[in-house]
Order: sequence, then C-alpha cells, then structure tokens
Amino acid sequence: MAKLPDHLDLHLIRILYLLLCEKNVSRVALKLNQPQPSISASLRKLRELTGDPLLVRGARGMVPTQHGESLLKPAKRILEETERLFVQKTAFVPQAEARTFHIAAPDYMNTPFFLEVVARLRRESPKSRIVIHALGPATDYVRLLSDGDLDLVIANWDEPPPHLHLSKLFDDPIVCLMRADSAYAKRTGPDQMTVEDYLSLPHVAPWQVLPGYHGIIDSYLDSQNLNRNVVVESAYFGMLPYMVAQTDLVLTTGRQFARFYEKTLPLKSFILPIKFPPMRFYQLWHERVHQATEHKWLREQIGIAAKSMITE
Repeated sequence: MAKLPDHLDLHLIRILYLLLCEKNVSRVALKLNQPQPSISASLRKLRELTGDPLLVRGARGMVPTQHGESLLKPAKRILEETERLFVQKTAFVPQAEARTFHIAAPDYMNTPFFLEVVARLRRESPKSRIVIHALGPATDYVRLLSDGDLDLVIANWDEPPPHLHLSKLFDDPIVCLMRADSAYAKRTGPDQMTVEDYLSLPHVAPWQVLPGYHGIIDSYLDSQNLNRNVVVESAYFGMLPYMVAQTDLVLTTGRQFARFYEKTLPLKSFILPIKFPPMRFYQLWHERVHQATEHKWLREQIGIAAKSMITE
C-alpha cells in the first residue's frame, strides 16, 4: 500500500473532485471563491501527489485522464463520509424512526416488568426492533456492552461493576414461595413462618445465574451465621416455580416474581422471618452509548416501566 502524504488536506480532495467534475480551473475558482492561480497551484500539487496529469487538453477544453476519471468516485465518497462525521446529532424521533435495541437480562427477571417494557417500546417506537438476550454465568456482558453487541443490561448484582453507567430501577422485597396445598402451607399462616421453619424447609436455589452474582440470599445468611437447607440447585430459574408446584420444595425469590406465578400455579407466598435486603434491580450501559439520543430515550422508557413495578 502506498504511503499517504503527511498532512493530507481535505480541501485539496474537494478541489480534486470539483476539477474532475467541472473540467475547468476558472469555474472551480469561482465555485470556491478563490483566485484562479490558487486553484492552478492545487492542480499542480495534485498532479505531483498522484503522478498523473489528471486533466489534459481535449478538442473542446480540458478532459480527465483515465486515472483522473477513476479518482472521481473515491473523492466523492471521501467528502460524503467526512461530512457525516460532523453532522450535528439530532434527537431520536421514536414514532418515526427505526432502531434495533439489544437488551440482556437473566431469566429470573420478573415477567410483568418485561411485558411492560416490550409493550411500551412497541407503542412508542413501532418501527424499532427489540432483541432480548440471555444473561448467564458465561456471558461477558462488559465486553458485549463495550463492543456494541449489547446496548443495555438489566439485572441485580451484589455490587454492580463500577466503571459502567448505572441507574436503579426498583427494589423487590423477598418472600418464600411454596406449594399452596403442602402440609406446611396448610397449617401455617402466611406471616407465621419462624426462622427455624425457614432454615429447615427443603430449598431449591438458583445456581450461579450471572457473572458477579453470588446470591444475596446466601450471602446475607452467611453474614448472620445462618445456613438454609438447599437440596436442589438449578441453572434454569424459569423452571423453579414449576418444581415448587410439584414438590415439597420452597423458593426464596422476589415478591413480584412470586405474585406472577401465584396467579397461574397453585403456589402460596410467605413473609420471611429473616429481614433480607430487597433484590435491587439496575440498568447498566457503557459510555459509548451514554450520549446517544435513542439510548437516552430507551433508558427513559425502561425507567418508566420500572416505576409501574414499584409496590408498597
């Protein structure tokens, strides 16, 4: 590949393009409001740089050489692409424009929240596409955000990554979910569970569900020198309510998640005797999309959807 000249002047490329179009030094000088000798000097420099006459005398004036003709389209493309670099950002118009938004979330994300998110985005930007990605223990979401393969990650962490932009969405209080007709559920009121009961009941728990997430339930129990009786672990959080509905297992989870499945499965939730901190959900994004108007709009819609999830 030939070495590019140092300090290549974009204005020189503009002159090259106009000379090849107009085929006349005087007309180019007039268009650019420059003296003709200046344009003639630029043509001499262009001939030196390209090693070609570029314009030669023809029967009816100047005509491009074969090499000069071949430079017309590249010069035009360079000027157009350069112009795009410095176009002022305009506000995203969601009803009129189409974007593709890539959002990642773990499968324990509560269903009503994502139903609200998708409904809002479809209503407010009907031409846009939404791609919801899985978020599991093998997902390098930090790299995917920085590379542009993901626009937004929604989840909860013990400690969110400090170098990403973050905003809190909502807190979800923690409850215990079990089969409604289990022996324990039949004899115990929803607010009568004791610490001893909770620790001794057979628990199903999610196996590591995303990077950096070690489980706020067991982390908190460890801090209190307590240990629950986990007999089943599963990497598939979505199947846990169905396991609970068919067995004697109990599941510790967010209240919104529990309420959704209580409507469709024979399940019952109990107030926990241990004061766990709530599950705190965030949206995270990279600096690369921080100022983009369509992504600001996306995060705003996610925030509005989250407000509808807040329960007393």
